[in-house]
Formats: sequence, structure tokens, C-alpha cells
Amino acid sequence: MFVLSLANVVAVKVFKKTTPNGKVTVYLGKRDFVDHIDHTEPIDGVIVVDNDYLKGRKVYGQLATTYRFGREEDEVMGVKFSKEMVLAKDQIVPAASKKLELTPIQERLIKKLGPNAFPFTFQFPQASPCSVTLQPGDNDEGKPLGVEYTIKTFVGDNPEDKSHKRSAVALAIKKIQFAPASRGRRLPSSLVSKGFTFSQGKLNLEVTLDKEIYYHGEKVTANVIITNNSRKDVKNIKCYIVQHCEVTMVNAQFSKYVAELETREGCPVTPGASLTKVFYLVPLASNNKDRRGIALDGHLKDDDVNLASSTMVEEGRAPSEAMGIVVSYSVRVKLNCGTLGGELVTDVPFKLLHPAPGSSEAEKVKAMKKGKSVDRNKYENSHYAGDDDDNIVFEDFARLRLNEPDE
Repeated sequence: MFVLSLANVVAVKVFKKTTPNGKVTVYLGKRDFVDHIDHTEPIDGVIVVDNDYLKGRKVYGQLATTYRFGREEDEVMGVKFSKEMVLAKDQIVPAASKKLELTPIQERLIKKLGPNAFPFTFQFPQASPCSVTLQPGDNDEGKPLGVEYTIKTFVGDNPEDKSHKRSAVALAIKKIQFAPASRGRRLPSSLVSKGFTFSQGKLNLEVTLDKEIYYHGEKVTANVIITNNSRKDVKNIKCYIVQHCEVTMVNAQFSKYVAELETREGCPVTPGASLTKVFYLVPLASNNKDRRGIALDGHLKDDDVNLASSTMVEEGRAPSEAMGIVVSYSVRVKLNCGTLGGELVTDVPFKLLHPAPGSSEAEKVKAMKKGKSVDRNKYENSHYAGDDDDNIVFEDFARLRLNEPDE
């Protein structure tokens, strides 16, 4: 990456992608757009067209989404397990809509790229879901299940004229959510009891977490208190982190363990005894690479892919009312009381999210990742082109991340 010698100047990274014929280039200031619950960041970009190329034709743009809720190989007799929708569209060149209010990145790009640069802005609909990908299995073919967004531009005589692939371009983007500024002071907890047939007394289990919101990569701490007033022994303890997914289109729900731990330490917990124990679990996508159906916030080939974040909704709405693929997490603790005694189980829900950009927690996460970015830096040095005057760094959009094949 080009490094400026000026003090206190930060280069702006801009992503670009050019049509196969090289005549049209689309520029975006970022590829991840944040859903702030009450509003979502606009998709603001600039398109550059070569001189004398259009010859009376126009450039059109679309914000499209693909919601795949079934396997592509299972589609038979015309039945499709995906929904493709155009959420917004506009004529970009020549501009058909009223004069746009330019964002700072659009102003800088137009100033640098000259008179053949035309701005465009698209808005996500209020209820649109966040980007999620369900990890495919080894035997799965076709595109993975999930929600994806794409910015598409094409040259044609009218909005329906999309046949010229050499003058069309598609850029994959993501709609994401971050944790609120404050994690809150509430400590999620659960207290359950189990009685046994022909036996007096009950087995009590209390589980408390040390916070309600965890960031990706953080340890989840579960404090477990067992009070055995029954006549059964607790043989062992199992602790899991469970990822719950709801595919709203087909009203399907499923759960997957993304971290687990089993122990016999302190067991058996005999009648009249009690046990207090703390469990530490870290839910990571890297530990679940072979698990089919795990929800991720990107694609498997991304080096920095995480487990999908918890779905956040505005106050007064239930998460189940959200669209797309709704993701939630819980800590599940199981006490095994033997073949006849069965199990005592409880779940404690929590949220798993990314820290808000600019927060101290986000800076800590960034510092942790810097240690693994040597190869990334080599890649960036060879693929970025810097600009002295306007501090803009261009990255080819064809490679979204390391080791990911060209689109």
C-alpha cells in the first residue's frame, strides 16, 4: 500500500471493479454497510464511463438481493428454493433522478476522476435482513444458503436491456450490524429444578453469565451452581454454546453447537452436596470449518470470517419478526443423572456481535488481528495503487479478500 509521508493524513481506501470490456468502472467507498437498527448507511458510489462509449445508451444500476433457503441441487420440475429481488434501481448515466446530495467520498472521487464520473446512491429497505451465509457440507454443490446483496450496473437502451454481459458489472456487498455503545449491566441467568419419581427433594441448577453482549473472539464465562437436594447423583456436566437459526421463508428452525466442554471434575455431586464451577468457552468459526449449516457472516474462503452475529431488532419488536435468517445464541448446561435419572438442562441467551467501529473494544480486536496480517500486507503492497494528491487508495473489487477466487 502506498504510504504518505505527510503527518496526520489517513489514506481513504476505495474499491473498484471494471466491466469485461474495460469501458465502465464502478467505485465504492466500502463493501460493508452498517444497519443501525433505526436506519442503514446508504450505498454511495461513483461510476466512470469512457468518452464516446455510450452513443445514446444509458447506464442503469440496481441493488439486488438473493435469499437462498434450499439447496440448488434439490431444485426440480421448476421449483426454486431461492428468491431474487431488486430492492432499488435507478438510471445513473445520464442521471434521471433529481440532483443527489453528495457524500464526502463521492465528492473526492468526482474531483479526482473528472467529468466522466457520475454519482449514485441506493438505500436498503427498512426491514431488509442482514447478510448471512450457511456453511455448506462437503457433498453440497451449488451456491450456499443465506442472504446476499449485490450492486449491479449495466449499459442498455432501456432498464430491461440486460443482455450485454461485457458492459455489466456486479459487486457483492454486505449488510451488517454492530454492538451498541454500552453492553449494559444485566447479567443473564437461569434457575431450574428437577424432581424425580418416587424420590424426595429436587436437583437445582443455576447458570449466570458475566455479561449480556460478547464480542467475536471473546471468552464466554458461565458460572454454574449445582445444589443437590435429591437422592440422585450428578455423574457429569456438559456445557455448550448453541447457535440458533430460523429460516423465515420456510419457517424452519435448527440449532448447532459451536463450542462445547464436558467435565467430571467435582462429580459425582452426591445427595446433599453442592458444586460451584466456572466454564470458559470461545465460539469461533475456525473451530467449526467442517460443520454443515453453521451460520457465518461471510464466505468460508474469507480469512477473517466470523460466526454470524446475533440478529438485532428495534425496541418493541421480537427477533422472530425479523426477515431472512434470524440468528441467536445461548449457553446450554446439561447435568447427567444417569440412565434412570435423565438430564437437567437449561439455556441462557446472550448476544454475539462485533464491537462498534471506533470504540476501544474495536481497537483491541484490530490490534489482535495485526499479528496475523503479514501475508495480507504483502498482498496489499502488490495490489494497491496510491495517490499522492488526494490520499485515495484503490483496491480491485474482483478479489474481495485473500484466497477468494475472482468473481
